[in-house]
Amino acid sequence: MKKIAKFEKVSFSQFLQDWQNDFTQTTKKECEEIYNAILLPSRATKGSAGYDFFAPISFTLAPHETLKFPTGIRVKIEEGWVLKCYPRSGLGFRYRLQLNNTVGIIDSDYYFSDNEGHIFAKITNDSNEQKTLTVEKQTAFMQGIFVEYGITVDDAVETIRNGGFGSTTKS
Repeated sequence: MKKIAKFEKVSFSQFLQDWQNDFTQTTKKECEEIYNAILLPSRATKGSAGYDFFAPISFTLAPHETLKFPTGIRVKIEEGWVLKCYPRSGLGFRYRLQLNNTVGIIDSDYYFSDNEGHIFAKITNDSNEQKTLTVEKQTAFMQGIFVEYGITVDDAVETIRNGGFGSTTKS
């Protein structure tokens, strides 16, 4: 197995900024408690392809409700690899839990962005059976799989990323 990446927490100052941007009523002390309890993604078994991401807080989503939150996690990935994020299989099967961008793509150069490569999750309970989803704090809700990729023989891109969503199409 190739070892090509390392998960880390973003700095507390980055987490605080991002968390309070989405959850404006959260105090700095509450953010510290959330941040200190963040678990780094990990595999459940030796044969697991996916690294489980754990919820930084407990949350409940009624059918068709959406929640966006910063995970507190960043990942340093070797060039030529990408992290692809999906909902946990069981949650997708039972609740149609969806990532709003269908598959989250974390490029290797995202780590060096101004936001420290902070990974966010935006999820929706897309239940057709009217099931309410509850995820307890530190429960796995999303999984990331590292995938090697190639480029075309005539590729000459020299642009450097600085940002997250949509940043690679901005001039």
